[in-house]
Amino acid sequence: MSAPETDIVLYTYGTPNGHKASIALEELGLKYEVQSIDIMKNIQKEDWFLKINPNGRIPALVDRTKTPDGTPQNRRIFEGASILLYLTQRYDPDHKISYPHDSDEYWEVVNFLSWQHGGIGPMQGQANHFYRFAPEKIAYGVNRYITETKRLVSVLEMQLAEQAKSNVEGGPWIAEALEIDASQWTHVKNWLDRIAARPAVQRGLCVPEGSELSAKEKEERAKAVKGWILKGQEDDHKKYNQK
Repeated sequence: MSAPETDIVLYTYGTPNGHKASIALEELGLKYEVQSIDIMKNIQKEDWFLKINPNGRIPALVDRTKTPDGTPQNRRIFEGASILLYLTQRYDPDHKISYPHDSDEYWEVVNFLSWQHGGIGPMQGQANHFYRFAPEKIAYGVNRYITETKRLVSVLEMQLAEQAKSNVEGGPWIAEALEIDASQWTHVKNWLDRIAARPAVQRGLCVPEGSELSAKEKEERAKAVKGWILKGQEDDHKKYNQK
């Protein structure tokens, strides 16, 4: 079955969270418009964007595709897990990257989708923060979150050893893992290689344009991000701790 004619706007930035959405859209072959949200300039905190995602984070999308009876819609979907569930349930009738609803496989994917959002995503995010962005090196924070990330990767290793097919949800985060040599987990390494070889994944990782960075460019961005993160924390502290 050919991909439906869609009218979707993706609001995103070149981060692991953003790439999950663009990869899914590319895998499904859906037509979509990209709105690059420069999080370094806090565009995601502006009033117009908060009407799309009240949490002020990327990715988010607005689906303007008409319903089968021709009714216009303007449906907002935000948070990575919600976007992936929405896209697959609405636009993947052939189950290219999903499974039939209520099948054992469907719920297994939901299990690990939830695991990624409650585990590897936030833990890797904290590892990044304490390792790269904290104003001072705190050994406890670095060790705590890198160790927890490694534990979670080990969980994925066991899962991949048991089943050959797995969704791509955790791929962008695992690929960004700090101080982790994925080759020590054979099944994870092979899984990442298989994901990286998929043309749709390669296209999704280039969204928005200019997302692919060299090692030097990543380090330069990390330095810029550090200042932005610390400034954001200071602003939030003032805003939410007023007496």
